[in-house]
Amino acid sequence: MPKDAAGILSEIKRSYIVSKLKEGVRADGRKPDECRELSIQTGYVPRAQGSALVQLGKTRILAGVKIETGEPFPDTPNKGVMTTNVELLPMAFPTFEAGPPNETSIEIARVVDRGIRESKMLDVENLVIEAGKKVWIVFIDIDVIDFDGNLIDACSYGALAALRSAIVPASKEGGKDFPLPVKNTPVAVTMVKIGDELVCDPDLEEEQLGSVRLTVSTTEDGHIRAMQKGDTGSLDLEDIRKAIKLSSNIGAQLRDKYFK
Repeated sequence: MPKDAAGILSEIKRSYIVSKLKEGVRADGRKPDECRELSIQTGYVPRAQGSALVQLGKTRILAGVKIETGEPFPDTPNKGVMTTNVELLPMAFPTFEAGPPNETSIEIARVVDRGIRESKMLDVENLVIEAGKKVWIVFIDIDVIDFDGNLIDACSYGALAALRSAIVPASKEGGKDFPLPVKNTPVAVTMVKIGDELVCDPDLEEEQLGSVRLTVSTTEDGHIRAMQKGDTGSLDLEDIRKAIKLSSNIGAQLRDKYFK
């Protein structure tokens, strides 16, 4: 994940974060398993088929869904198409630059896409107009507008909210508009390991201090739909078990509050 302009945290700040964690509390007062405040506003872009403005702590992203007709992939003639793109806007952080997608934006887009795809959240079989010839294509575009840690979860929540609020413009094809067919709700929870402690929803300083990052996406049936490890550190089996349990518990809470 991106670093700050200097690329490092001061030793004083590092020591403070670590010492607070040993007391069971984080630098911002949260418990290790406590997420930052989350707000989701759907319908933020009126001209989009679906959209959501998400704020997770001080991290803000805007997700939009555009739905158009096109040809299916040759190997899936009876399924619609979904594609996910993430852009790190230069105004969001000092080291973000304009241009083609970089490794960070590609990784975020892949993790978000995988959670949705593997959970079968989007019922692509109900997006077929004429098998083998014409289907609905769902474009998910996510812009990062303010970065303060944990882009994966913020972008994932934006994509979920935008998809769940999206309307397929079938009237353009002579039919009747209908809600985008969604079923499951894969909620991603990202954790970093600082010392011996796993903390969820890391802010920017915690991301920079963490030795390893793990994202786990689960659905309401308790199944794991996607996992992604980042950074160079390692996790033992106990860490992974704890991460899965945290993700399942936090995912259930977020799903109940924001994605009913």
